[in-house]
Amino acid sequence: MEDNIMRNFIKKVLENMPIGWLRTTTHRLDIYDEKLAKTQFLEQFENLYNNQNSDASALNELPTAYDYIRLGHPLSCVLEWSIAKLNNLQSSNVISFQSKTIPILAILRNNVLDNKNTQICYSGQLPECFDSKMLQAIYGYEFELKHVNNVEKVSKFHGSTIFISQENSISKANLNQNIDFYISMYSNLGSILLVNGKANENYISEIQHVRRRESIAMTPANCHTSLKSLIDSSSFESNKDDVETNKKTVLNSINEITNTNTKALVASSGLSIQYAIMMGLIHDALENHKGKDIKFIVPPNCYGGTNDQARRVAACTDNVEIIDLPVDGENNMVQSIDLVLNTMANQDAIPYIIAEIPTNPRVEVPDLIKLKDVLCKKRETISGEMAIAPVFILDQTFCPNVHFLGEGDFLSTVKTISFASGSKFPSGGLCTAGYCVGNTKTEDLIVKIEKHLKLCDNEATNLQYDILAKQLPTMNQRITDAYKNTREFVNFIHSHLPKAKINFVSEEMAAQGFTPSVFSLDLPTKGNTTEEKEAYKRALNLKLINLMISEIPSESKYCVSYGQLKGCYWTIPATSTQGTTKEGDKDYIARVALSPDIDLERHKEVFLSFVKSI
Repeated sequence: MEDNIMRNFIKKVLENMPIGWLRTTTHRLDIYDEKLAKTQFLEQFENLYNNQNSDASALNELPTAYDYIRLGHPLSCVLEWSIAKLNNLQSSNVISFQSKTIPILAILRNNVLDNKNTQICYSGQLPECFDSKMLQAIYGYEFELKHVNNVEKVSKFHGSTIFISQENSISKANLNQNIDFYISMYSNLGSILLVNGKANENYISEIQHVRRRESIAMTPANCHTSLKSLIDSSSFESNKDDVETNKKTVLNSINEITNTNTKALVASSGLSIQYAIMMGLIHDALENHKGKDIKFIVPPNCYGGTNDQARRVAACTDNVEIIDLPVDGENNMVQSIDLVLNTMANQDAIPYIIAEIPTNPRVEVPDLIKLKDVLCKKRETISGEMAIAPVFILDQTFCPNVHFLGEGDFLSTVKTISFASGSKFPSGGLCTAGYCVGNTKTEDLIVKIEKHLKLCDNEATNLQYDILAKQLPTMNQRITDAYKNTREFVNFIHSHLPKAKINFVSEEMAAQGFTPSVFSLDLPTKGNTTEEKEAYKRALNLKLINLMISEIPSESKYCVSYGQLKGCYWTIPATSTQGTTKEGDKDYIARVALSPDIDLERHKEVFLSFVKSI
C-alpha cells in the first residue's frame, strides 16, 4: 500500500517538476546552503510527500539539491529517496552513479586506507569494464572475487562484502545481513549503491566524495528514465540513440577545434577525464619508470576539484606526491615551472604538471615561447643521467579554441595533453561532459588514459554525446561573440570604476587568440587595518552580486559556470570553485562570466548604479 502511494506521488512529481531538474548543470548559490546541501532538499521534499503536495509551485520552491550533477541533483535525490522507501532505508544510504564500477572503487578506496579486507560477490557476469588486475596493480586495491548463484549464497566474511547484481528495472533489493553494500547495475543507465546496516554508514560521506571528485551521480535524464521504470514496475526501454554517429561527430569536432589528428577521449565530466589522465599517467610511470617517485605539480589556488582530486589520488599511492606550483598574481608560471623541474631532476622524479591557461581566477597567460623552452629544457639528475621529461597537462577550459597541440603550435614539441570541461563552452552549459586530446608525442599515454576511462566506466553518456554533437560546431563563434561582450563590459567598468583592479587578458594577448569571456574584479576597499579592508571588500563583493541578480534575475545569476549560452554568471572563487583550496590560497574577488547572448546595456546600467552607491 505504502509503495503504491509513493509511486503515485512520484508520478505526479515527474509531471509537475521544473524543467530545470532535467536540464540544469549548475546550482544557484543564492539559494544554496552548503552545510545543508545533502539534507535540506530531501527534508522539504519529504514534507511535500507527507502532505501529498506535488504542485508545480511547491516543487519550484525547493532549495538547490546537493551540488552540480557530480555530487547530486534534484532527480538523483528523488530517485535515491524512492529506492530508500522501497527498501526501508534512510535516503542517505542510497547513492546513484552514472558509472557501474565507481561505487566498487569507492568502497575499495576506503578499505585500502583503513587496511580492511573486501569480498566482491556477483551473480551473472561482472561488468565488462571491470579489470581486477589493473585495480590491484595500479590502484593498489585488494579484494577477493566470488561468483554466487544468487544473493542467498553470500557467506559471512571478515571485512566488507559487496554484492553486484545486473538488473533491467528498478525494484526492491534482496538484502541480507551478510551483505554490506548492494550494487544494482543497469545497462546504460548507471548503478545504484545501497549501504546496508548502521555499521557501514560511516562509508557514506566518503563514497559521496568519490562520486563528486572522480565521477558523477546518475545523470538527470537517466534518473528520469529510472523513476519511470519504478513508477510502472517495468523494464527499461532499449536505447535508440544514434550514439556512434554522434560520437564520430564529437571526436571530429574536437580534432578540428584543437588542430589535432590524434585520438580524443570524452568523459562524463571534466573531473572524470582528469581522473583518467592522472591514473593513466601513473600506470605509464609504474610500467616504464619502475621505482621512481611520481610528482603531480599543481597550482595551489587552481579550481578546488582539481586540487582536491590530485591530493586524493596521492593519498592512495605510496610513491605519488603533490608539489605546489605558484602560477599567477605575484608569481610567474614559467619561473615556477623551471624551479620545480630543476628540483624534480635532482630527485630523479617523474614530473606531471597540471596548469590552467589562462589561469583561474586571475586570467593570466604566461609567455608561451618561454613556457615551451622551459618545458623542453634538457636537465640532468645528480648522477649525470638525463632527467625524465615532464608531461604538461593543460586545463584549457577558459580558452578551448586556442591551438596548442597541432604541428607548429605552441606546445607541439612538448608532451602535452589538453583537457576541457564540456559543461562550459563545448556544451554551453547543457551537460557536464569533459574531453581530452594529446599531441603526437602522447599517443602511448592516451592509450593508457583510455584504459582507465573505461575501467571507471566514466565515458560520456549517449545524451552527452548528442548534446556535444549539436553544440561543438558553434563553439568558436560563441567564444568570439562572448569575448566581444566581455571586453566591452571590462572597458566600461574600467572607465567608471578605475580604482578597481580587473584581471583580464590584454588586447595583445587577445590578438594571439586568447579570448576568454570571464574576468575577475578586485573591488576598491577602505579601512584602517588589513582586516578591515578585507572585510569591507568581501561585503562589497556580495553587495554587487546581490544587486545584479536582483535587478536582472532573467540573466544575472549567482552561480559557478562559464561558457553559458545566455546571461551573466557571478561568483566568488574562494567560496565556490576554490571550496577545498587551502585558506591562504583562496581568492576573495568577484569572478564574472559573460555569454554571447546578454542584455549588456542593462548590465552596464545596474553596475553604474552600484558605483554611485559606493
